[in-house]
Amino acid sequence: MATTETTTAAAPKRVRKAAVVAAVPRLRIKVKAYEHKVLDASVKQIIDTASRYDAKIAGPIPLPTEIKKYTVNRSTFVYKDAREQFEMRIHKRIIDILDPSAKVIEALTNLSLPSGVTIDVKMS
Repeated sequence: MATTETTTAAAPKRVRKAAVVAAVPRLRIKVKAYEHKVLDASVKQIIDTASRYDAKIAGPIPLPTEIKKYTVNRSTFVYKDAREQFEMRIHKRIIDILDPSAKVIEALTNLSLPSGVTIDVKMS
């Protein structure tokens, strides 16, 4: 009795090379405010300041509005069914400044924005 061996040639596996991407320094500015008009005016002011120094800008990218809802009783002690609901809306935008120069960073730190606008700046 003759034995026949069947060998399956395994296909050579492809080796994926990770794309070597030069890490471009980026300034990510996250802007938050309760009023969207004040937020949009602040974002426009930031973009105008950055574009004055020929910086590459990505954005503004609108993020989902964060809504905080609070339910309270209208009266104390009785009338449990009578309630009021209040909500706070927090509007958010992201602006990316690619490869910022020292002049751009200095101009953005000296920028005065209206009250009620919160800014988070991260360098990566």
